[in-house]
Amino acid sequence: MRKFENAIQRGFMRAYHQVRVDPARFLMHLRSAHSLPISGYEGVFQLDLRLLDSVAEETIHSGMHLAALQGAGFGLGGVLTLVPDMSLMAAITLRTIQKLSLIYGFEFNSDKEIAELWVATASAAGVDIGRELIEKELVNKFVPRVIQRIAVSASADVVEKWAARVIPILSSVLGAGLNYYFIRAWGERAKKHFRAKHLEMRQRDYKPSTTISGDAPRDVLPPSPAALTRS
Repeated sequence: MRKFENAIQRGFMRAYHQVRVDPARFLMHLRSAHSLPISGYEGVFQLDLRLLDSVAEETIHSGMHLAALQGAGFGLGGVLTLVPDMSLMAAITLRTIQKLSLIYGFEFNSDKEIAELWVATASAAGVDIGRELIEKELVNKFVPRVIQRIAVSASADVVEKWAARVIPILSSVLGAGLNYYFIRAWGERAKKHFRAKHLEMRQRDYKPSTTISGDAPRDVLPPSPAALTRS
């Protein structure tokens, strides 16, 4: 378990420093591949939430397929390749979560935004990060501590579910399947986190001038006036 924990921790740290999603390039991707009519991430608050949900689901599935291909390749080596597989899985996971953050309108440029991104990552791993920890820690100290807690939680899951990868070749199929569902589970939890924050911002900024019927869907909300002002 210690080896798996270290591999996951190294993978997240390397992804944090070296393979972060470029917000500017991803914005171009959202505009070209998904035809989102936005000039900046504040524009997503003007879009139908169902459209953002659809893009988020496509992003999660893209990460799932990439993880499955990686798992199939490393699975050929059986349990011997499990450690490097976990290191790369951490990078795929973090990039998927970063993309979900941007889809729902949350960049990660400032220290506060970076901290919030890691809170979402921890939430996806089933780790609860106290608000007092975020407020008291500098981001360069906060992130390694969160990564360590994520690695501990994730490595326990790895030992429980990936232990069956002991037979080379046959474990290729198992590795693909496990990686696929790993990204799906983490991606869905991260999506839920960012979606809730997105709804919270819309509800906080929107001040209706007329009474809205109680029968209206709660998550199909008007655009945020603050977002309209910024755009």
